[in-house]
Amino acid sequence: MNANWIKVVIAAVFEVFWVVGLKHADGFLEWSGTVLAIAISFYMMIMAGRKLPVGTVYAVFVGLGTAGTVFTDIVFFEEPFKIVKMILIMVLLAGVIGLKVVTPDTESEGVES
Repeated sequence: MNANWIKVVIAAVFEVFWVVGLKHADGFLEWSGTVLAIAISFYMMIMAGRKLPVGTVYAVFVGLGTAGTVFTDIVFFEEPFKIVKMILIMVLLAGVIGLKVVTPDTESEGVES
């Protein structure tokens, strides 16, 4: 995994933070953290999109963010565990992994931009 894919994963992690923040932020500090998470998330996604196909970057970003948000809801916010939901998340993650596998790493192939 090259640095650009790592940026997508970091962006997705911060997406989970800001999505949770949008629901649970009450005070200035929480809202500040939410805004910071939005800025970091989108900055990392934009930086990765400069070297990787934008559609793939966005799909992976949203897929990982969705899976992370569902996981966070179940673990930290007592969302009920449903096997059907887990199966659908696994199908989503399989699609995300598939997109990553079939997308060429432009840096490793020596393609100049």
